[in-house]
Amino acid sequence: MNFTGILIGAITFLIIGIFHPIVIWAEFHFSKKIWPIFAVVGLVFLIMSLIADKVVVSCIFSVIAASCFWSIHELYQQEKRVEKGWFPKNPKRDRKGCKL
Repeated sequence: MNFTGILIGAITFLIIGIFHPIVIWAEFHFSKKIWPIFAVVGLVFLIMSLIADKVVVSCIFSVIAASCFWSIHELYQQEKRVEKGWFPKNPKRDRKGCKL
């Protein structure tokens, strides 16, 4: 029996679960303007996935890269959720003139 698919699926589920609070935290503290960090980290993991020799490691790196890229979209969605009142606003940050 081959458990590689189950292992990759479980790790993917874990990575997605980890990125959800990271996006909420990043938007709260830095606003959506932190998206270039997610892009750079995503590109690094994408390159690492191309270089990795092991299939499982390459898959994990590519899932992290895809999660970083998807998090860019989620930062913008999170800002909308905050505006709707679904998540708290950061009282120390002006929503319009945020500076990193």
